[in-house]
Amino acid sequence: MRGQKLGFIFQEYNLLPTLNVVENVMLPLRYGRTKGPGGRARALELLEVVGLSDRVTHRPDELSGGQQQRVAIARALINRPSLVLGDEPTGSVDTETAAQLIGIMKTLNREEKVTFMIVTHDLDIAAQTQRMVRLSDGKVISDEAVGADGPAPVALPAVAN
Repeated sequence: MRGQKLGFIFQEYNLLPTLNVVENVMLPLRYGRTKGPGGRARALELLEVVGLSDRVTHRPDELSGGQQQRVAIARALINRPSLVLGDEPTGSVDTETAAQLIGIMKTLNREEKVTFMIVTHDLDIAAQTQRMVRLSDGKVISDEAVGADGPAPVALPAVAN
């Protein structure tokens, strides 16, 4: 299931330094359902989507933090998952790059029907999502639909302790 239905975007990128950009994007294919030349074509397509088609032969240490995170997003999508889990996917980049990354995720959500579930401490990032679930001490304290006017509370089901 992990290799076929889920994608992961890690806060610290987790790119392999000995692999170039396209090789890092293709890494999950070893465990997924896409094999052979179709996988390279998919990787190149995703790198185009995230704006890195001119960096395919670069190694991670030759990229900025934002570029590395774009590689991580492309890698998370290589197996065409239905759900991508992101651990602070904008936590290590500047505000402008964070906005670009959120824009990429929104586009992919709309065009490829991928659901992104991200963890963030940045309320500005959370406010750009469709739904915000707040946790405190491991418990859900609010569940809000987010729209153009900001968060709108959603009723929480009763939870027994």
